[in-house]
Amino acid sequence: MHARATIGGREAGALPGEEFEMQAETVEIEAPDLAPWREGSAGVDYAHTLESGRPGPHVMVSAVVHGNELCGAIVLDELLRAEVRPARGRLTLAFMNVEACERFDPEHPVLSRYVDEDFNRLWSSEVLGGRRDSVELRRARALRPILDEVDYLLDLHSMQYSAAPLALCGATRKGRDFARALGLSAHIVRDAGHAAGPRMRDYAAFADDESPRAALLVECGQHWKRETVETARRVAFRFLDHFGVRLPEPPPPVDGAAARLIEVTSPVTVRSHRFRFTLPYRGMEVIEKAGTVIGYDGDAAVATPYDDCVLIMPTHRASRGTTAVRLGRFVG
Repeated sequence: MHARATIGGREAGALPGEEFEMQAETVEIEAPDLAPWREGSAGVDYAHTLESGRPGPHVMVSAVVHGNELCGAIVLDELLRAEVRPARGRLTLAFMNVEACERFDPEHPVLSRYVDEDFNRLWSSEVLGGRRDSVELRRARALRPILDEVDYLLDLHSMQYSAAPLALCGATRKGRDFARALGLSAHIVRDAGHAAGPRMRDYAAFADDESPRAALLVECGQHWKRETVETARRVAFRFLDHFGVRLPEPPPPVDGAAARLIEVTSPVTVRSHRFRFTLPYRGMEVIEKAGTVIGYDGDAAVATPYDDCVLIMPTHRASRGTTAVRLGRFVG
């Protein structure tokens, strides 16, 4: 069964062997200069821990886990310049994969996602404590002691294509409840991550429902759109206000009631060197009928497992072992 859809105001479709062209996104924003923040106050470059002197949780906002996802870095730069301070506990503002971010070139914006490997697939004790080496692993190991002390993490990301913001809460009940408590105007995606390795938001206690520590990864919009920066700012302000951080201005109101929960039932992990979709999907498409073929992994058809299947963050540059798309459904 082959689906047809209207994308960008026209009918688009592709059968096996057909090609379609994905329109390149315009880079509307500039990468901030991170040099002023090199000397971190936490003993790690580009990581700044601010103390209140009063008991309270350790909260953290992280950015540029992927070097070409600039929205979070812009917001952290603004927060540091505004000299925000926690009213209680500690606040850490950290630029993560700085070496990749510093390679960002608006003429070739997709090339600086990482240097050696995906920073957001390394977060297991086995990998971090192992003998492998890469730019990203060295940076993750340097930051690991900070993450080991964080109670609540907000990790700011962006997406390949324009789509509604998504709050990825992991597979735990506490992650879902944390996302709901923040009242973000983003759909909440409950998922277990990727076969290629655990994300930072799934690291250690964050993924343990017996621990009160929680993390949230928010996909704020398309990588290089101005509106994505505005979304990242609203999300960060909402998170920080929730924990009593003194902000340069009040967080803007959001319509948290519009957010819905999406349960991811399975990621589509690429198994061949020849994966392609049947349509130029960009994310949040709802495929009405079970059994609809949405792509081919080599010669094997990839079909939706149930009616009203939601496609979460498809990528048209998926390689073997990575996630091409996540399949989910609205709950409640």
